[in-house]
Amino acid sequence: MSAAPIILPIVWATASSSRPAPKKKTSAPTPVLPELAFYRKYTEALLRRYTRLSMESGRAPSLLGREMFRGNVTHYKVEGFDDVVIFVHDVEQCLKLLSPDEVYVLRRIAIQEYTQAETAAMLRLPIRTLVRRYDRALDALTRIFLDRRLLKPLAGCQDVEIKK
Repeated sequence: MSAAPIILPIVWATASSSRPAPKKKTSAPTPVLPELAFYRKYTEALLRRYTRLSMESGRAPSLLGREMFRGNVTHYKVEGFDDVVIFVHDVEQCLKLLSPDEVYVLRRIAIQEYTQAETAAMLRLPIRTLVRRYDRALDALTRIFLDRRLLKPLAGCQDVEIKK
């Protein structure tokens, strides 16, 4: 016998319902704004500084990382112990505004410095999905940092306004 296609008669399926089918509650993914993508390296550096300063001040951070840290690149100046306490508290309050999934991804990659491939393997996700989630989490945290003035917006030569 050959694998000839089987032709089926057309079937019309109709259902009468007095109410519409319930919609799934899914949140639409937020689009990545190029204006926020520029600040990702600054947000990562701010998270590393948060971990280092919180450990130096004798307080275990909510996002515990390794004791090895890279260079610091932020516009937030910390001069004394009281500034350290205020900075740590401010960052903790910003992190509380994120979802647990976003905090987990940020903790693994930005703070604990796991690679994206290692984190994807831990979560059993394709690496592209993890990269998208990480970028969205960084952008959400960047938006919060800019709104609360932990990051200073950089003025460009064309003065692009960041959309909310």
